[in-house]
Amino acid sequence: MNNSVGNAGRLLWAGLRALLVLTVITGVLYPLAVTGIAQVAFPGKANGSETKDASGRVVGSELIGQTYLAGGKPDLRWFQPRPSNGLGTNSVNTQYKLILSGATNRSGDNADLIKWVKDAKAAVVEDNSTADYQVKPSDVPADAVTSSGSGLDPHISPEYAKLQVHRVAEKNHLTVAQVDRLVAAHTDDRILGFIGEPRVNVLELNVALREMAGRQ
Repeated sequence: MNNSVGNAGRLLWAGLRALLVLTVITGVLYPLAVTGIAQVAFPGKANGSETKDASGRVVGSELIGQTYLAGGKPDLRWFQPRPSNGLGTNSVNTQYKLILSGATNRSGDNADLIKWVKDAKAAVVEDNSTADYQVKPSDVPADAVTSSGSGLDPHISPEYAKLQVHRVAEKNHLTVAQVDRLVAAHTDDRILGFIGEPRVNVLELNVALREMAGRQ
């Protein structure tokens, strides 16, 4: 009996020591080591890929899309991102909020999805047409009227960015050529020349636009 109790006690103590050692290694030392290496080797990415404006103020992350609104409607001074329908708007998930993200998961013939696309296309045509530039429905690219799989995509296609150039130039009292050059400077090519598609980060583009408009 005493041997059984003693053996049980030794096993429990051995298990407790293993738990304590592994907790320190995997719960303290390993996270500290990984965090330290990340801060030294990749400080920007380790801190959330923050995007700062000209004054050094953090305005968001280059990895997460955001809206540009005025009075609950798109603020037409700025380049607009993709729609963010995602999971829709409900009590815990509004557009571009990080509580939840996801795709619509609706089929191509779904009535709601068709209505969203048609309404979005009409809005893109209306919002981006100016006195000297008329947008045609056939000019509207797919990413202007559909959300991404996450609903939080920070990028738009160069085609969608260029479609917005005339409107952005007019609203900010800039020339079309100035805004065109801004879009070209913030267009990223395919990764390694063949992975993905050319893309424009909307947040970084708008930060540069704010700086340009402020200098005028």
